[in-house]
Amino acid sequence: MTEPYAVPVPRGYRVGGWEVREPIATGAFGSVYEGRRRDGQPAVAALKFLPTGTGTPRQLSHLRELVDRELELYRRLRRPRLIRMYDTLVVDDPERPELDGATVLVLEKAQTSLAALLATRPRPPSGPALLAQICEGLAQLHRAHWVHGDLKPANVLLMEDGSARLADFNMAAELEGTHAYTPAFSTPDYTPPELLWAEIGERGRRIRPSADIWAFGVLAHLVLTDTFPLPGGTPTARRDAAATYARGTEDLRLSPELPDDWREIIADCLTRTHAERVTVEPLLRRVEAAAGTAHSPRPLLAHRPRRTTIAAALLATGALTALGWGISEWTSEDHPAAGASATASVTPAIYGAAELRTDKGVPAAFRVLIVESAHDCAQEDVTPALIAAMLKTESDFDPDLSDPANDEYGIARWTPRVLRYWMNADGTPADTVPTPPFPPAESIPAMGRYLCWIAPRLDAGLPGDRRVLIAVAYRTSYDTVNDAGGVPGKHRAYADRIARFLKEYTPPGAK
Repeated sequence: MTEPYAVPVPRGYRVGGWEVREPIATGAFGSVYEGRRRDGQPAVAALKFLPTGTGTPRQLSHLRELVDRELELYRRLRRPRLIRMYDTLVVDDPERPELDGATVLVLEKAQTSLAALLATRPRPPSGPALLAQICEGLAQLHRAHWVHGDLKPANVLLMEDGSARLADFNMAAELEGTHAYTPAFSTPDYTPPELLWAEIGERGRRIRPSADIWAFGVLAHLVLTDTFPLPGGTPTARRDAAATYARGTEDLRLSPELPDDWREIIADCLTRTHAERVTVEPLLRRVEAAAGTAHSPRPLLAHRPRRTTIAAALLATGALTALGWGISEWTSEDHPAAGASATASVTPAIYGAAELRTDKGVPAAFRVLIVESAHDCAQEDVTPALIAAMLKTESDFDPDLSDPANDEYGIARWTPRVLRYWMNADGTPADTVPTPPFPPAESIPAMGRYLCWIAPRLDAGLPGDRRVLIAVAYRTSYDTVNDAGGVPGKHRAYADRIARFLKEYTPPGAK
């Protein structure tokens, strides 16, 4: 190690079946190590040790709050651009008081961080594409009404395939109206002027989503030019320059090396006041256009444990066998997880009402599966209404459908040999061909994954509703739809039924 670790853990130390291996990184409140195990999946993970068992009462209270913030976000949000959490452990080792009681997060292991990449390649050729993925992660957080609160290169992790994930959520907070409350800690270079000397109340510092937008502007300028957007040789000098800029006595002087489109984007992130700052949705569209990724296939599903999140949630509530017919309350990835300290719950009859009509006969028992399966896909055309329309067309929502003549079974009419490739959430084929019956908790998420794979493979410019084309490609193949230049003649009746139910299930104002 080249620096003291906040939580020193010796190589070979064992916790919960994991063995600590090489150190990866450390921060002020926690340290990350590679962990390995011989049994179970995954075999390799990142173990983040957060000390919560020793210290003064005030220190313990603060550390507990940071741990709780990070755990809450990991439990409630699972998105393709956010690093995954597999498990949480607590160290029980009275003989090591420095570790006893520490919380350990078992996380998806990244290859490196953006900070490490910039240290060796200050202007990575993949910079614009990485920025598009980082912005997509921010959009996923903000859509779920969370603020990251500490966006910087060290908190952007890069996976083995080069894709980006946002990480380190102990400063993250859920919005309460227009604001959230975070601890009084930040990295000055990425902190907007309005927060540099903000008042700290009993609940911490009030923060808006616009703080993440400012941080993204600083990060984008650094990635594209290897310089900070505000002058100064030290963080303190740049902090003072930010204050001068905010008062209006100095103008923003961005690097002349920035292309015009990026110059405009960064300027709209780094406005003097939060009210002038661009919001994340238009920002994402502009960043994707500038990066040339607006119409390219996005990573579809991040790696997860083999059992789907949705199925695991059903099992945790004892609902898988009954499939929800007698359930009065559910939780989702954007609401407290089962067993967490829930502050709100939602009945299945109205779950996802903004995206899926509640008065058109979609069975309440399947709404959570439908909505969350659509949310698991980064393709905007894969919507809850599309999945519902397809289930209606394929089976009339019959979970027990059996059509041996066509070798199709269950609510999504899966052929066993095809389902094998889509039933695992981590994208790996099942070891064996599954045997019917196929429960909805397996069939519906698999349908979402398959549609998500199909969507970017359809040619651009095909006539008609793209959602209908995706559905037809599910029934036949994307090659058949592309070769036909749209809906093939023999599938027009099927397409018409999909279009009718799409219109019926889509709420006014939603796509």
